[in-house]
Amino acid sequence: MTWDIVIHRGLLIDGSGSQGTIADIALAAGRIAAIGPSLPREASKVIDAEGLAVTPGFIDIKTHSDFVLPINPKAESKVRQGVTTEIIGHCGFSVAPVLPGKTQLLADYLSGGAPWLPFREMGFSEYLDTFPAVAVNTGMLVGHNTLRLMVMGLEDRAPTKTELEQMIALLEDGLRAGALGMSSGLFTPPGSFATPDEMMAFCAVLKRHNAAYFTHIRDEANRVMEAVDEAIDIARACGIHVQIVHLKCSGVDNWGKVEQVLDKIAAARSEGCDIDCDAYPYAAGANPLKNLLPPWVQIGGNEAMLARLRLPETRARIRAELADHGLNNWGRIPSWGAVQISISPHRPETAGQTVAALARAQSCDPIDQISDHLITDNGATRVLITSISEDDIRTIVRSPTALVGSDGNCVATYAVVNQGLPHPRFYGTFPRILGRYVRDERLIPLEQAVYKMTGGPAKALKMCDRGLLKVGYRADIAIFDPNDFRDEATYESPHRYPSGGRTTVIVNGTVVVENARHTGATPGTVLRRATNGSVG
Repeated sequence: MTWDIVIHRGLLIDGSGSQGTIADIALAAGRIAAIGPSLPREASKVIDAEGLAVTPGFIDIKTHSDFVLPINPKAESKVRQGVTTEIIGHCGFSVAPVLPGKTQLLADYLSGGAPWLPFREMGFSEYLDTFPAVAVNTGMLVGHNTLRLMVMGLEDRAPTKTELEQMIALLEDGLRAGALGMSSGLFTPPGSFATPDEMMAFCAVLKRHNAAYFTHIRDEANRVMEAVDEAIDIARACGIHVQIVHLKCSGVDNWGKVEQVLDKIAAARSEGCDIDCDAYPYAAGANPLKNLLPPWVQIGGNEAMLARLRLPETRARIRAELADHGLNNWGRIPSWGAVQISISPHRPETAGQTVAALARAQSCDPIDQISDHLITDNGATRVLITSISEDDIRTIVRSPTALVGSDGNCVATYAVVNQGLPHPRFYGTFPRILGRYVRDERLIPLEQAVYKMTGGPAKALKMCDRGLLKVGYRADIAIFDPNDFRDEATYESPHRYPSGGRTTVIVNGTVVVENARHTGATPGTVLRRATNGSVG
């Protein structure tokens, strides 16, 4: 027979964690057709992979690329890292469902992450059915914050019985359409206004549909232990898969606690809880600037927030609360020099500058600077926050079970998504693990790192035919030189693709990146959850 592609003499690392072996792999009709030590080169295309690693395509289990994929379908910054699948709709922030009359409300709410994305009224089924052709596979989550926004707005209260029923109906619409599960962002309004009982009610629905729960926990800083306990309680009580996303112990008061958190998760797993975590390998996080302020600032929506920020008494209250507790969800930072403007649609000249520097230049204190910046930027400012310990990062990387997720968007070095100075994780998460922590620091073997990017997330997501190099599985494949594949993106210059001139990436049997050049192909598919919970 004639295959579509034969990959010849690569170091096959199959995604299971097993040691790599030199072998050939043949692809046909979008799937892996054969694997062997010496396959016939009877194929339309032969790729010489001698000296290169051949792995399953990386599964980015935690992303916000729903904010950019419709306007950047080539997914350049991700697919050039070897990413072939992205899970989107995280932190409670999904771009669907959008109820009639609520389009601008959601656009204003998500402006700090999706300032250029056009929004429209649509149900979740329409969202999946009309998602454009893109370069990577996508699995979608229903965002709890979006559900609350659609039904309750930004109100700090419990839902009425009718409101809870309305939100559950919207969730079930999404789950019936094939959403992988629900995400929560319990650190910021309106998710932070939800009680644990409310979340249990939603997770009982997820259980009925064999769906999963992905949570940005309630606090990643001073109350991180209690927040992790809340996630474990849901896994235990509801019997569903729980994914703690972008795990961290933020703020100088909490550095060193990561090992305790990992032990807590491991203990829950040993008791039968289906729970996982993922993390990105950087000391800075990123968020809309408004989310660093106390949650009450956002009550009532964007216009109410901006009006509130104009008041001296509001600023005085914010100043006092931050001095007492540190930043919302981020804890105590060394100084305002740790907060840097990333993207500012209405003040683009400030990108790359810190709050401390801007405050000095304007002869004002940081809270006044932040408040004025948000007002001028209509609430859409995004920032980087350096608040994570490098030692904690290494502890997570060494963990055999903590998975890799970028928490980043797929952007590019051109067009609208080239604006500002985004987090370098958008371009560098996966090669940073493989280059810095595997090759340079030798924290873990290459095979274990690949597992944390492929077979591990596929297992957590219950994918039935992705994440491994196995005959019959989908032909999602990354090919790269382990000795020349590292992140080039920095905080100062983030729009830089990884090194590695021989990098090739295949999605569903189609070459999307060949020798580090994008082919323009967009063969990704929308992944849907079956009624038994499997994803394919």
